[in-house]
Amino acid sequence: MDFSTAALLLPIVAFAAGWIDSVVGGGGLLQLPALMIAVPGAPVATLLGTNKLASAAGMSMAALTYTRRLTTNRRIAWLAGLLGIGAAATGAACAGAMSSAVLRPMVLAVLVGVLAIVVLRPGFGATERVVPRPVLRGVLATAVAGLAIGFYDGILGPGTGAFLVLAFTGLIGTDFLRSSALAKIVNTGTNVGALTVFALQGHVLWSVGLGMAVASVLGARLGSITTLRRGATFVRAVLICTAISLILKLGYDEFG
Repeated sequence: MDFSTAALLLPIVAFAAGWIDSVVGGGGLLQLPALMIAVPGAPVATLLGTNKLASAAGMSMAALTYTRRLTTNRRIAWLAGLLGIGAAATGAACAGAMSSAVLRPMVLAVLVGVLAIVVLRPGFGATERVVPRPVLRGVLATAVAGLAIGFYDGILGPGTGAFLVLAFTGLIGTDFLRSSALAKIVNTGTNVGALTVFALQGHVLWSVGLGMAVASVLGARLGSITTLRRGATFVRAVLICTAISLILKLGYDEFG
């Protein structure tokens, strides 16, 4: 692909990916294939690192927009986000040592489970609910979101946003809108952790990634405002679409 075409394509894709990430996650489904087309022959780690640069910028804007306008339990998200920095950095460092072929079937099965829960339980995530043992649930949510999902985001990544939304909704009882807001805080931390490792290894195309980052910030800002206006029902619809898209993508990679 020539330079002028890539310069036009990548910001448009990054804007759309920022919008999707700000709602529920899954922007990498757009950004990574676009980078593969625009920068053919680049190492996979370099594509992942450049993607993380754009995603981290957009996610930061989404987290800032949500936290300014929503009242929710931010302490859990901040703690999980701090844990996520280290966990995602560890995952990114291990990315070259573990084949994605090992993880892909497990992720595919979990995504099918996520989709089933959201579709078969229409009331799930529609409103906030009281959960038993809130302190214990909060500790568990922090560990799951920050450590387990954070490590996964560093080593592979697809579906991280959906997993975070489901974890917060299921464990601490927030609705999908507030769960999405909390997820953005954690996802900012995991992106920064993974990006740090990729950058130290020289696996970031800064000239490409910074341009994408600006577009991602604009897309994330628009997506966050749209989500705040339309609420949990809108997040649920996008979550279902994202889960289906991820299942089809990973299923094709596994069996296609």
